[in-house]
Amino acid sequence: MASWLFGLAIFVVHLLGFLSAILALLSSRTSQGAVAWIISLITIPYLAVPAYWVFGRPRFYGYVSARGERDTVLRRILADYRVRLEPYQADTRNHDVRAVERLAMMPLTSGNHAELLIDGKATFDSIFAGIDAACEYVLVQFFIVRHDALGQQLKEHLLRAVRRGVRVYFLYDEIGSRKLAEGYLSELGEAGVEVSPFRSSRGFKHRFQLNFRNHRKILVVDGGEGWLGGFNVGVEYLGQHPRHGPWRDTHLKLSGPSVLGLQEAFWEDWHWATGEVINLAWEPQVVCDECQNIVIVPSGPADRQETASLLVQHAIHSANERLWVTSPYFVPDQGVQDALRLAAMRGVDVRIMMPEHPDHLLIYLSAFSFLPDMVRAGIKVYRYQPGFMHQKVILIDDVAAAVGTVNLDNRSFRLNFEITAYIPDQGFADEVHRMLERDFAACRRIDYEELHNRPLWSKLVSRAAYLMAPVQ
Repeated sequence: MASWLFGLAIFVVHLLGFLSAILALLSSRTSQGAVAWIISLITIPYLAVPAYWVFGRPRFYGYVSARGERDTVLRRILADYRVRLEPYQADTRNHDVRAVERLAMMPLTSGNHAELLIDGKATFDSIFAGIDAACEYVLVQFFIVRHDALGQQLKEHLLRAVRRGVRVYFLYDEIGSRKLAEGYLSELGEAGVEVSPFRSSRGFKHRFQLNFRNHRKILVVDGGEGWLGGFNVGVEYLGQHPRHGPWRDTHLKLSGPSVLGLQEAFWEDWHWATGEVINLAWEPQVVCDECQNIVIVPSGPADRQETASLLVQHAIHSANERLWVTSPYFVPDQGVQDALRLAAMRGVDVRIMMPEHPDHLLIYLSAFSFLPDMVRAGIKVYRYQPGFMHQKVILIDDVAAAVGTVNLDNRSFRLNFEITAYIPDQGFADEVHRMLERDFAACRRIDYEELHNRPLWSKLVSRAAYLMAPVQ
């Protein structure tokens, strides 16, 4: 009897492995990932089946987007406020911008102003001043919040806002902020702040969605001012980490109708996390003198298309003279690698900036498996020297720039909820150009010989790390 049950268990496990392999074949977003999962599921199903259902799910299910096709309360509110946006919708006869609009499912709006915030002090001084000026509500969303000196500052500003009668909504990723003390959250909640984790695996039906993250960093005040970019909340982002040293990052402060795009992304995330539809102001606010056109591009694993990857590829194909990219985690898929090489081959000044010293070893090692081919094609690769470089910025021909939370890796392209501001404005692009020129002056350029002459063991380790890219 025992041997019969044991044989039945083995049969069931192998059957689950075979069925999961079929699902991986039909739904994996990359051929690299599909092959890896299929081989593992068929040969070692005892380990691979549970791993696949945690790490291999291709889509984030159950997320309701106001920009989607379902008739929801969110969608009806969205339709009403989009009518109010119509007077501020910018000219989209430029097909480059029209493609971004379609990816974002949000309009390019006029009447905006974007302020570059370089490094931590400028960013958090601006954020805290915004919270202190709030009259109606503050929306706060970070991937990482730490219970340290900077986290305490954020909490104090939010508590003061609540005491003034301002509504505060605080959303955090439970994996990114897993070390956040329960007392920190309790103190916020007891004071009247609405607090919620993102809950990627919310409910029994979605219990296996553990590998997805909400990587967005959004702060909105009264629907008129908003912040997004690379910064989380922790003293290391102020350069106070002994291993990382000075922290190089870029954030944005936005004002104008585009802030409603940030608000919409938060609104949808809050609805997923709590089931609530919160009451917010949806009237566009224009206060700038020299206005810019901006489109907000939310992206994530619930999208029908791979929005983040397509946005990056679109930026690459749009460049004619210059394409400068900064990313702390640089393991792009084959489509992005090919697009970058082709851009360099047609004479575009393609530059990639990465940190010299990693904080994620596997991702750092992965890059060495494809960097030689990129450098040989004419791409210039730079390593930032003074400290850890964490900014996510793309400059296109001094006519457009993108700043947000998207890294050039599989996790940002397919597993994370991200947010980007795409700004087709020459004046703003000039600012970004000058900022990145200073950063490149603080880098060392990698040549082909350095990459090619690495020892064999290093090449083998890099290649093995690259095979893990689909689940990193």
